[in-house]
Amino acid sequence: MKKAIPFVLLAALVGGVAWRLLTRPAFRYAGTIEATEVDISPRLTSTIAEAPAVEGQDVKAGDLLVRLSGEDYKIAAAQAESDLARAKRLVASGSMTAEAFDKVRFRHEETALHSKWLSITSPINGVVLDRFHEPGEQVGPSMKLLKLADLSDVWATIYVPQTTLARLKLGMTLEASLPELEGRKIEGTVKHIRDEAEFTPRNVQTREERARLVYAVKVSLPNADRLLKPGMTVEVKLPE
Repeated sequence: MKKAIPFVLLAALVGGVAWRLLTRPAFRYAGTIEATEVDISPRLTSTIAEAPAVEGQDVKAGDLLVRLSGEDYKIAAAQAESDLARAKRLVASGSMTAEAFDKVRFRHEETALHSKWLSITSPINGVVLDRFHEPGEQVGPSMKLLKLADLSDVWATIYVPQTTLARLKLGMTLEASLPELEGRKIEGTVKHIRDEAEFTPRNVQTREERARLVYAVKVSLPNADRLLKPGMTVEVKLPE
């Protein structure tokens, strides 16, 4: 009877190991959700008169984001308008050359364009992620006013070794999950597979993995409910 005990323990140990191997969760490749982002900067140096767009606000292409005061540009535009009207009369009477008239007309068009640039509108349908300046501040072309994101176009990039690359094809559907949302499952689509290998990103901790060559794979994710946000983590399961 005593001899049977080691055998029972061995059988239990083997069974436990087999159970762990069979029930071990599949390896998943982690990536960070990204979106199409646009930085908004002024084309002129002026003071912010109005900034109706606030962080978290949905905007459509053409919506007013920022209005600059631009008093000097408005004065120049009014003067150019007056000069053009006068130049038209002089040309009609033969008192101004065509060359001189063209200079006045070009100046009018330039000041009109500057006046148009005082109203800064959204180039995309999206959401305001950040607002960097407030009304009353002076801004210039080198400064960012807002950051927008199109949350209808989100994706994550995962990095897979060459041995795994053969399993992937463009347009393939992959299972993805969101650890930050209790493992919620979504279906992603392979949109791009980089042709050139690169080193594993620096945020990988072990030296062995940092030295491994991998390929970047872009996985597009549906986001009709706007649940996915830039910076969230997503885990992607590859086909067996």
